[in-house]
Amino acid sequence: MRNQLAGTGTLLRLALRRDRVMMPVWITVVALLVLSLPASLESVYGTAAERARLLGTMNTNGSLRALYGPVFGDSIGALTAWRGGVFAGVLAGIMSLVIVVRHTREEEETGRQELLSAAMVGRRAPLTAALLAALTANGLAALLVTAGLTGRGAGGAMALGLGIGATGMLFAALAAIAAQLTESARLAKGLAGAAIGAAFVLRAAGDAGSAGGSSALTWVSPLGWLENVRAFAAERWWVFALFAAAVAVQVAAAYALAGRRDIGMSFLPARPGPAEGRLAGPGALAWRLQRGSLIGWSLAFLAAGVVFGGMTDGAAQLVGDNERTREIIERMGGQSGIADAFLATMAGMLGMIAALFIVSAVLRLSGEESGQRAEPLLANAVGRLRWAGGHLAVAFGGSALILLLAGLGLGIGHGQGVAAAVGATLAQLPAVWMIGALAALLYGAAPRYAVAAWAVAGGALTLGWIGPALNLPQAVLNLSPFAHLPKLPGAEALAWAPLLVLTALAAALLAAGLAALRRRDLAA
Repeated sequence: MRNQLAGTGTLLRLALRRDRVMMPVWITVVALLVLSLPASLESVYGTAAERARLLGTMNTNGSLRALYGPVFGDSIGALTAWRGGVFAGVLAGIMSLVIVVRHTREEEETGRQELLSAAMVGRRAPLTAALLAALTANGLAALLVTAGLTGRGAGGAMALGLGIGATGMLFAALAAIAAQLTESARLAKGLAGAAIGAAFVLRAAGDAGSAGGSSALTWVSPLGWLENVRAFAAERWWVFALFAAAVAVQVAAAYALAGRRDIGMSFLPARPGPAEGRLAGPGALAWRLQRGSLIGWSLAFLAAGVVFGGMTDGAAQLVGDNERTREIIERMGGQSGIADAFLATMAGMLGMIAALFIVSAVLRLSGEESGQRAEPLLANAVGRLRWAGGHLAVAFGGSALILLLAGLGLGIGHGQGVAAAVGATLAQLPAVWMIGALAALLYGAAPRYAVAAWAVAGGALTLGWIGPALNLPQAVLNLSPFAHLPKLPGAEALAWAPLLVLTALAAALLAAGLAALRRRDLAA
């Protein structure tokens, strides 16, 4: 076994060096999501009576429990765990799957792992190094959360920090299995990401039907385990035994699978596709490569729209006469009526999440190039712009589709104003397209730094989600293109100027990116 782990330390140092930018950004985002909440919650629910009323409202509002989970205590610490625990766990899971797949299946897919394995590197060393890198990231995130909340109660802070880190490691182990089963890094990330989505849906369904987190569906989900740690509310330390057992079983399965396959091979081989017909051109090929992802995003946005639309009346009940909460929602939604403000806020949030889709779809070009699958296509009678245009059409057209479906879902869930809800979500398109165009520019002009587009999308999401609650200056909020969009539904007059300006800027950035792609060499 020792020979099979040879070189683990060297590979771990290499992984940490390669992730020296990405990992700190992820850790900071996870920690800030939690640590930014206490001050905001204290300003909104500053008295014991207000917190007690919130507790009672949440216990009787299934739609809001589905989104945030139940509240187990009325202290600021307990409200922080309620408001940010599950979302931080989801972010930790995404961070972990990206790290593990990046240093396992992605290394094999690009051929680098084969070169490394020709040296003194054990069979299971790459997997071990990837899991240790994920452990480092989750450990640091847990440490920051614990240190930042210790003043609210050391036991609760430790429980929440460890819970978030344990959730991240559980999904890291799951991603390790996915990396053994699949033949591509993209599919491995898709499987692990689908598991995170399923865990969120199961927890939401369980919490919608039970106020105490005791539903069987809640306990099936690892995110349900996280909320049932009950940080700052009579902590349940024995829940960590479930995390430990699940991680141990999954890591053992990943090691067993890694020892039974050759480098580059998988247990679920890719299905060969047709050589003609739908794949007669680069556009059809781009559609085939990205259709699975687009279908998944479309279904998710439709479902999210229905859920958020159904929460509108519950949000009004939750706000009640709390002026600070009303002020935050109205600042995010830009409206004086709480229902329109909430719908506008949800439309904006869906738009910011759609930015993640368009970045992913645009950067598929980078994956095709670095995986050396683009060069054989371009060696034939296929120009670079024609090849890139297929993927960009899916990215920009797909973002319009998912926002259209999200608007339909909002209107259906709310039970009225379908056209207004669709208009509200489609109004997010210019900002989404601008971020996608920036990703295309980075890929075309500086492919090594194209991954920075994720930071742009993540920054816009962070500003939109946390900024209004922290009462950040408008100048800071304006750094996000979403801050310049009209807040729909409910606006008295639609402001076309910012929509047209953002669309024009997106077109200019996209044109610059394509021009740069034509001039540069492909990655070796």
